[in-house]
Amino acid sequence: MSDKVFTHKTAENARPGDKPYKLSTGRGFYLLVMPTGGKLWRYDYRLNGKRKTAALGSFPDVSLKEATEKVAEYRRLIHAGIDPVAEKRRVKESEEQQAAEQARTFEAVAREWFEKRASGKAERYRKQILARLENQLFPALGDRPFSEMEAQDFLDALRPVEERGAVDMAHRLGQLLNQIGKYARVAGYVRHNEAADIREALKAREERKHRAAITDPHEIGHLLRAIDAYPGDLSIQYALKILPYVFVRSGELRCAEWGELDFDKAMWVIPASRMKMRTPHIVPLARQVMKLLEELRQWTGDGRLVFPSPFSASKPITDMGLLNALRRLGYGRDEMCIHGFRGMASTLLNEQGYRPDVIEAQLAHGERNAVRAAYNHAQYLPERTAMMQEWADYLDELRAGA
Repeated sequence: MSDKVFTHKTAENARPGDKPYKLSTGRGFYLLVMPTGGKLWRYDYRLNGKRKTAALGSFPDVSLKEATEKVAEYRRLIHAGIDPVAEKRRVKESEEQQAAEQARTFEAVAREWFEKRASGKAERYRKQILARLENQLFPALGDRPFSEMEAQDFLDALRPVEERGAVDMAHRLGQLLNQIGKYARVAGYVRHNEAADIREALKAREERKHRAAITDPHEIGHLLRAIDAYPGDLSIQYALKILPYVFVRSGELRCAEWGELDFDKAMWVIPASRMKMRTPHIVPLARQVMKLLEELRQWTGDGRLVFPSPFSASKPITDMGLLNALRRLGYGRDEMCIHGFRGMASTLLNEQGYRPDVIEAQLAHGERNAVRAAYNHAQYLPERTAMMQEWADYLDELRAGA
């Protein structure tokens, strides 16, 4: 049957048989009638010596006119040496890719990065990073397709932060953008990390001042006597008394739990989840610390926390509570801070000739290799135990005015 006599009516009147059969319109274009009653437009063609078949849709969803137009377009492509089926697939994939890229916004990529990279981090860190994303970056960048963003777009989002004087925060956000950009590049979402050098275009950070710490032995004696006389909350009292002996970070002390303390071995094992370097840390407890803990256990030992808040037994005391106590004792921000107890210990122990590696291990500094750090968390433990007892005895001498 030629294409001159093949009409809409021809296709409409075609009835199914026992087997599939073709109603030709000419030049490889035909209607394939199935035993089930389906009517399918097909086009047979040859390209590079190979016979191929293109599916053009079903009748009546695709009319004779529409199918004929498709065949005409296919013939033009074949004449140009292009496989129409492969071209159709390429166009479809390109459209799907474009749609995916449009849907893959900065917010979508950032949240994907956050879930993969922050899943094992401490809750406090997760909340901090999520707040920076939601409050600082998503309002400016959130709905933008990630693949379309350039360095200038990222820089424009940081300029308002920089201009309000928060230069350090702008650098932190730039670092965050760089991490997300790295992830997007490795994940195949972009070819280049446009945020890689973004911080180079920001104002330079101000040189950080060292945290205030008292290191003069005579003044340390005054400080220890002042702490002993502090009249405030019991948890704050004992936290301040113990802090000079153990020189851990504030959060590591404040959130201490009774279950972490081994009174038989005079040892405190801080779990990895509460350590900055995400590895467990051992603190040998001097006799003086053990005595203080035994006293405190009579008051707070029935609960989980060693230093519970005066407002809620299920929550620890706060950084602000400790800092306010120091201020009430008359120590200003330029004289002493909570972190200063670590600086005090580090400075004097180094001056007294203790091995730097032992001091650094007790301060839980430096080891960035997670596997090695986990293995070495008990490194130098005998030396550390001796050092901690000698340090405690030294503090008692200073307290006594020696």
